[in-house]
Amino acid sequence: MLRLLYTLLLALVAPIFLYGLFKHKPGKPSVGKRWKEHFGFTPDIALKDGYPVVWFHAVSVGEVIAVSPLIRRYASANPEHNIIITTTTPTGAEQADKLSDIAQHRYMPLDFTFAVNGFLNRIQPNKLIIVETELWPNTLLAVSRNSTPIAVINARLSERSCQRYAKVRPFFWLAAQHVDSFCCQFEEDAERFTRLGVDPSRVSVTGSIKFDIEVKPESITSGANLRATLGTSRPVWIAASTHEGEDEKAIAAHKGLLKTIPNALLLLVPRHPERFNQVEQLCIESGFSVERKSQTQGPISNTTTIFLGDTMGQMITYLVSSDVCFMGGSLIGKKVGGHNVLEPPHLACRV
Repeated sequence: MLRLLYTLLLALVAPIFLYGLFKHKPGKPSVGKRWKEHFGFTPDIALKDGYPVVWFHAVSVGEVIAVSPLIRRYASANPEHNIIITTTTPTGAEQADKLSDIAQHRYMPLDFTFAVNGFLNRIQPNKLIIVETELWPNTLLAVSRNSTPIAVINARLSERSCQRYAKVRPFFWLAAQHVDSFCCQFEEDAERFTRLGVDPSRVSVTGSIKFDIEVKPESITSGANLRATLGTSRPVWIAASTHEGEDEKAIAAHKGLLKTIPNALLLLVPRHPERFNQVEQLCIESGFSVERKSQTQGPISNTTTIFLGDTMGQMITYLVSSDVCFMGGSLIGKKVGGHNVLEPPHLACRV
């Protein structure tokens, strides 16, 4: 009965979710003709017969970037294995395509039994590895029915989320009961999962995979080239992965900085591509001269005061080109709590 109620509620909210997912927005990649994959109509996948199929799920860009080093190491150690990576968003799909030499990408089906079964019939996974805390009850039930091991890696659970789940514990347990292993980032996360009823034997603390930052030589070269474009004699600070409400604060801070360091440059990188045009307009209305990464061919003008990082999957390049970093997501309360502050110092960029 509880699962039926959950599915009915999902059916009510699914149209809203799909509208947001499929709606075209400037600067945002589109699902396009692949929309059917969300309903379980998964295209054929070329699999090596007789070898395990390992399914990684990473909801969007950040999760794909975080798990990429792990996937590459896994593929290196098990070159004969079939690796499938699913994402929910098209921006995540765009990032996952960078793993196309070792993994095949498909969109995650909606958590309806017919969609999940359609997908599972295609890939028939031997393992499911979920990045962070994407717990879909019908998906996990269908996977577990085949005795397929399920692990949640880089698992995290804030105190706020824990308290919310506690109020609807039966719904949380509807999904969590099928997970064999929760590999948590920190002790606090592990304690919260056990507080919600997960057997301690299924909970461990393995640390954050974001410590395993993958820095390719070409990214360092790309960052150095970008710095040459921005000007090696100019101090550059980056506002990285900013959310709505943070751009205004970064712009205001830059306005104050220019009073003491007139040649300073702000590299502003919004978190979501659909906001690129909006943020550019905000900069212009604030009286700044702006150039965009996607439209820059050579060295920028000395009069440019804000450089808009409007390309996806290039955060390492942006950080390498900068001197100081403000990490977005840290000024909008507990909803986000800040993005990965481990990246900048790893790339010699102060935070």
